Amino acid sequence: MKQATIFLTGATGSVGAQLIQKLASANVRIKALVRPGSQAGNLTTIPNVEVVTGDLADPASFEAALEGIERAFLLTNSSEQAERLQIGFAEAAHRAGVRHIVKLSQFAASEYSPVRFLRYHARVENKIRSLGLTYTFLRPNLYMQGLLAFKEYISDQGQFFASVGNARVSAIDVRDIAAVAAACLTETGHENKVYDLTGPEALSHHQIAAIFSRVLSKPVQFIDVTPEQMQAGLEAAGFPQWQVGGLIEDYAHYARGEAALVRSTVENITAKSAFSFEQFVKDHSSLFG
Repeated sequence: MKQATIFLTGATGSVGAQLIQKLASANVRIKALVRPGSQAGNLTTIPNVEVVTGDLADPASFEAALEGIERAFLLTNSSEQAERLQIGFAEAAHRAGVRHIVKLSQFAASEYSPVRFLRYHARVENKIRSLGLTYTFLRPNLYMQGLLAFKEYISDQGQFFASVGNARVSAIDVRDIAAVAAACLTETGHENKVYDLTGPEALSHHQIAAIFSRVLSKPVQFIDVTPEQMQAGLEAAGFPQWQVGGLIEDYAHYARGEAALVRSTVENITAKSAFSFEQFVKDHSSLFG
């Protein structure tokens, strides 16, 4: 298809940064929404990237920039306001004549889920459908990069923890999420599709610890904790209460074995194998010590 300008939210996050690099390297023109006062980083130096200053809480601040846009990528930080902000963006995009939204959702999204994150993603998906926009919903599983939250524990103490038992999770690298998103934003054939995105294997956290140990050439232990202990650890680390509750629900979902499914979506869409967890650790070994 002819490449037109693509509008991106979440441009400064882990997925967004990877997505911008992929699109820019393919000479795709980008409008990247950045909040007032936030650091746009090197966005202004990347060819084909136009920085749009605006706030998702105020659609009037960015709606004019959506004029003439056919495709947009929707991603926000995880927060108590995420559902409202994403629905507000979808409504603004609809008013501006955007035809297609690629939304970053979450694996097993459902309005009936006991997990708040999965409920809000499903409600946003359903709102986009109700507006009559074409869509692609990307539903990635646990991010491998989420383990970076434990990098100091792994580096200094040789251990990390979670409340997940022996359940296996098919975690995915954000580089693969971005690669799929780039394809869905620039190719035809992904309209009105819902894609589950997983890594190439489902691993228990004990198996993850064994991979850390092998790649880092030092013992790394996984410690299974109770939900209460995990909650206390997250609170001590400064996570906001809404997110703490959501993460506890997320890990209960993992512990029930509901995130072990492995899909070949990444390879099917990008024609490249998904990153293994071992490759993820190798590529980030300096951070884990």
